[in-house]
Amino acid sequence: MNFIAMDFETANAKRASACSLALTIVNNDQIVDEFYSLINPQDEFNWRNIQVHGIHEQDVADAPTFPELWAHIGNLFGPQQLVVAHNASFDNSVLRKSLEHYQLPAINYLTLDTVKTSRQLLPGYENYKLNTVCRELDIELEHHHNALDDCQACANILIYQSQHFGFEPLKPFIKPF
Repeated sequence: MNFIAMDFETANAKRASACSLALTIVNNDQIVDEFYSLINPQDEFNWRNIQVHGIHEQDVADAPTFPELWAHIGNLFGPQQLVVAHNASFDNSVLRKSLEHYQLPAINYLTLDTVKTSRQLLPGYENYKLNTVCRELDIELEHHHNALDDCQACANILIYQSQHFGFEPLKPFIKPF
């Protein structure tokens, strides 16, 4: 499979408050490239979010804003590009709301949620949180809620599913965004 795994962390409950982003690029079921950046959300940090991901306001003070970052990575997204996330509704909404917030053009791509594929293809787990699926599949997840580690883990979940179940059972999960 060829796809991009994506993971955002946010500064607060607002979806347009991205404070980090990771992308893992997969070609032929192999991770071939990765990208990680902190993002200055130009917004306040909520203590709950800090408790989850450990990113503080001072950590992003010199980081690029979302529009500055988008200028470098936006070309990776396109109508035929498959973008994968674990709980994709969250990550897709962070991207959509960030684009809207900064009045950047909307984009279209294909998306797949590894929570949904895992529920279907890997029944019987206690839950389908990223760390649980990784533990069950013996996939390394060093720092849960670090965007790059989460993104790599998501990519490895889909690679596992592709290699063990083939592409056909995954096709119904691919949706336009």
